[in-house]
Amino acid sequence: MESPTEAPGRGGARDDRITLRFMTTPADTAAGGRSVAAGSVMEWIDKAGYACAVGWAGAYCVTAYVGNVRHRRPIAPGSLIEVNARIIHTGRTSMHVVVTVSSSEVEHHDYTPATTCVLIFVAKGPDGRAAPVPAWVPTSRSDRKLAEAALERIPTRSGIKELMLAQEYTAESTAPSVTLRFLVPPGVVNWGGKAHGGTVMRWIDEAAYACAAAWAQDGDGASEAIAVYSGGIHFFAPVRIGDLVEVEARLIHTSAHSMHLSIRVSCADPRTPDERSLTTLCMSVFVVPGSGGVALPVPAWHPSTAEDQRLDAHARELIRLREEIVPIPASLTLEP
Repeated sequence: MESPTEAPGRGGARDDRITLRFMTTPADTAAGGRSVAAGSVMEWIDKAGYACAVGWAGAYCVTAYVGNVRHRRPIAPGSLIEVNARIIHTGRTSMHVVVTVSSSEVEHHDYTPATTCVLIFVAKGPDGRAAPVPAWVPTSRSDRKLAEAALERIPTRSGIKELMLAQEYTAESTAPSVTLRFLVPPGVVNWGGKAHGGTVMRWIDEAAYACAAAWAQDGDGASEAIAVYSGGIHFFAPVRIGDLVEVEARLIHTSAHSMHLSIRVSCADPRTPDERSLTTLCMSVFVVPGSGGVALPVPAWHPSTAEDQRLDAHARELIRLREEIVPIPASLTLEP
């Protein structure tokens, strides 16, 4: 990661934190209606993180990375939501932002954390190139602890990115998959004419859910799947109004109680649909919820082709690497 520029530190007109509060809407609910969709939660994460980054940089920003989104518990429809975002590290042009999503019943206003993750944003100048940002200097105990956590994650994150980019996905696979294709509408873009990172993450969740739910269905055709983890979300290129988007979710590994899916987002000019370019990568984990918060067993998937066996081994390596990343306690992110 690049080193900070000589710029004013914390204080003055810049604020390194932001809090959003709102109520969920029916559109936020997942299939089945029992909880809020993981894609909605990721949209909120990106919205709060983006606002925090733009406020600190004083410039237009883009989402570059979202890591280790652990959905610790479901959020009930109709809940009050509080999303806290704060700067925890700056590079020359980048800002690391930790975001915590909490929810509360309407009657009590007692917010309980549900998800915490780290995002990286890059500031952009008028010419579209990466622009320097003011250096952020930790001052409190929680600032220092969070800054240390941000730096500790950099090597593992880089390793995960290299592993994910090194994988090939071809038609030789026999793995279950779902592909969504559509044109980007004007209503999902930011002031720069590009799709919000949170919107792309919602697309990712929708494709992954469709794939996981189809695989997990029982003998009667009934199924329900929920996301418990999304990570390694790297944004390589923007998605613009009118682009033809392809979101492919592929099952690459199952354990006794979980389904691991690789999701790839590509886009192309509708006039040349075969000339697609990769824009986003993600790995998601889904489970089938049972009573008492216990995940139910899922059907085992056995890779048969050489490509499927390679991707199954890839998923196992990503699991190992994720275990090296110590989750950031929500209580620390909410400290002064």
